[in-house]
Amino acid sequence: MQAEQQGTRTMKVQNDVIDLRTIFSLLLSKLWLILLVAAIGGAAAFCYSKFCMPLKYSSHISMYVQSYTTFNENPDHNYNNINNSKQLINTYIRVLDDDAVLKAIGENLMESFDNDVLAQNFTINDGRITPSSLRPCISITSRTDTSALDMVSTTKDAELSAAICNEMANVAPPFIDEAVGVGQLNKIDTAEVYRTPVAPNMKKNGLLGAFAGALLMAAIIIAIDFFDNSIKDTDILSDTYNRAIIGEIQQFEQDKKKKGDRADEHVKLTDKDVPFSVVESYKSIRTNVNFALSTFEKKVFTVSSTSPNEGKSTTSANIAIALAQGGSRVLLIDGDLRKSVQHKIFGIGNKRGLSTAIGKMEKLDDCIAKNVMENLDVMPAGPIPPNPSELLASENMTEILERLCERYDTIVIDTPPVNVVTDSMELAKNVSGTIMVIRYGETTTDDVEEAMKKIEFCQMNMLGFILNGVKTKHTGKYYSKYKYKYYKYGKNYGGYGSKPSGAVSAEDDKSKHIVMSSKSAEKADNKNGKKNNANKNAKKKKRA
Repeated sequence: MQAEQQGTRTMKVQNDVIDLRTIFSLLLSKLWLILLVAAIGGAAAFCYSKFCMPLKYSSHISMYVQSYTTFNENPDHNYNNINNSKQLINTYIRVLDDDAVLKAIGENLMESFDNDVLAQNFTINDGRITPSSLRPCISITSRTDTSALDMVSTTKDAELSAAICNEMANVAPPFIDEAVGVGQLNKIDTAEVYRTPVAPNMKKNGLLGAFAGALLMAAIIIAIDFFDNSIKDTDILSDTYNRAIIGEIQQFEQDKKKKGDRADEHVKLTDKDVPFSVVESYKSIRTNVNFALSTFEKKVFTVSSTSPNEGKSTTSANIAIALAQGGSRVLLIDGDLRKSVQHKIFGIGNKRGLSTAIGKMEKLDDCIAKNVMENLDVMPAGPIPPNPSELLASENMTEILERLCERYDTIVIDTPPVNVVTDSMELAKNVSGTIMVIRYGETTTDDVEEAMKKIEFCQMNMLGFILNGVKTKHTGKYYSKYKYKYYKYGKNYGGYGSKPSGAVSAEDDKSKHIVMSSKSAEKADNKNGKKNNANKNAKKKKRA
């Protein structure tokens, strides 16, 4: 028992691992949402840059480091002179970034500009510009393989930016001479005033905003999917709970569906607007149900769900229709005595039904709607009784099922959700098993776990799961996605992990039929050939 629990926990941990292919498929399915958020993020960043961020202007100046050694006709001497200048560059940059130099520049700016202009760009304390607020506006870099320094100043005022560059070129030499004492810093020209703003870059910010929005949305989608414990994969469902998958039913939209009209929510398999893929899915379910019941003497099973609104009533009706279309004599019983809907699906009366039959208030035959469809009879739930669970667990219910088993090939019972009431559990002794309907993307693993505990506690045979409302991106390709898995049920039948003896898939049966037909044809041709030869020999003898 501990080994099984450990294996289940290990299996669940493995199922929580998301590979790259799964992530890519997930993001691709939500691509429209990612693009939408990216567009919103890009537009927001663009508008913020245009209307909220201040304009900034830039100016620059170039300075050159020269050692005291003069150039002459000796090339080696000149080469060493340039190398010495390069070595001084890093020292000069460090000196120009010192607070003393920045304070001197700040004092000159205080004399040249109004306090209002300076206050918009720098922090002013005690009538002085603080070096910490001036330093971010200045950028000094060296050109590769040269002895040149490039200085760029960026502020909210174009004239102020040019003034900072010029003040640096004027203030720097005395500080360098005092601090380093080697070489000198020269300038060629003065910094100019450029009226074209260099920031904000609205296009760049818009692209960054779009990228950030897309990245954030992708992260949210992955996080939501990672922590989402709803059922979306039949393989994980089958492996985790070691139960068969009876079938998958595709979700489709109904043209006639209207808000507030709950009768339209229940679609029969014979309706005109039912897609071909859904019809084929129920045919596959019919095959798997027949295999599941092949080892049982009583062909009686219940259809339930973990919670309401998972489609168990519609699925029950359509399974019964599919079985009847296969030639079996089928009875559909509405065992949901609390919230019956089968009479609405088939358009029959509900004054008499299962509740009146169990209570012996009506004859059994009078409680059954005969020939609702070819080979299909339906017993509605009848009036709502005060004690549904007790009625289903009574001896009268057992007697009714025994009598009905003699008349019908298969009996399908629609029962209430397992996690809501215990009505379905009361039928455990009278049925061959139960099929659990799971709603794609809504039923959680916690719901299934709770239902399985109740089913195992009452020792009810679990035939398998039906995943209802499967969502696919391309509805027209659903049937090809299904891959004709007519015997998907046989994977874990009864927990033994093998097919029942004699069970074959539709394709295997078809291929065997073709082979047998060809062999029969060959034998027939051989027999005909032998008869023809015998007739010819007989005629020759007569002539002789």
